[in-house]
Amino acid sequence: MRNTARWAATLGLTATAVCGPLTAPALAGPAPAAAGLYAPSALVLTVGHGVAAANAAPERAVTLSCAPAPSGTHPAATEACAELRGADGDFTALTANDRAACTREYNPVVVTAQGVWQGRRVSYERAYANECVKNASVTSFFAF
Repeated sequence: MRNTARWAATLGLTATAVCGPLTAPALAGPAPAAAGLYAPSALVLTVGHGVAAANAAPERAVTLSCAPAPSGTHPAATEACAELRGADGDFTALTANDRAACTREYNPVVVTAQGVWQGRRVSYERAYANECVKNASVTSFFAF
């Protein structure tokens, strides 16, 4: 009977020693927002010549990460992140001066954005008649 009591006590203490630290963070700890957690926001932006990304090799590409702080190879990462936040992640809302004077030259340019914005997968593609139309139509988000 004494051996059974010793084994029970040993098993109980071992279980407490092993499982105790695993449950402690669940009981006491900051809320996720207070812990500095954020939804990932990382994009790859490309510009190439063609009518669709499927048949246009990217000529320029940059990375843009907006969380926890703006970074990446985008030349104006802070402004680009602010513009996308202001548009609530809607790439079609990133418009600029549509009344700029551009030639009617047809040399199509396609822009793409692939990645994750605030934790959800995004994929965007848009073609413009030429580089001037692209630069006049979108904000600095695709200016690289």
